Amino acid sequence: MLVELVKVAKFPWSPWLAQVRTSFGGTAVRWCGDQAAQPGKYHVEWTVDEDIVWGRNARPADGAGPGVRPGGHCVVLRGRLNLTDNGAAVLDFDGSQILLDLAGPLPEGTDGTWVELHIEREKIALHPYEL
Repeated sequence: MLVELVKVAKFPWSPWLAQVRTSFGGTAVRWCGDQAAQPGKYHVEWTVDEDIVWGRNARPADGAGPGVRPGGHCVVLRGRLNLTDNGAAVLDFDGSQILLDLAGPLPEGTDGTWVELHIEREKIALHPYEL
């Protein structure tokens, strides 16, 4: 996914964080790239390092379409949830696929629906890559 990196910063209580913008929102998340990265456009892979628990950090989305925004101490990701044959889940996030670890089964009928994930910003990471 192509994002616009606004800045990379480090605070004493957190890992390196990147302030990023997309065409559907922006937020700050953990940055796994060069700490001296300059503002600009970067291709990134998103990862979520938190188990998904329906009703706790995952719920039906209000509306359709991808989204990303700050939510207090969390980041809110909105995407289409798809279940795999082996019991895992993938969030389709504007064409980018984010593999999710499920802590338990999801309710019937959630496959293919728009969901919101509320994840601590330190548990969402951006990994820049070159094309």
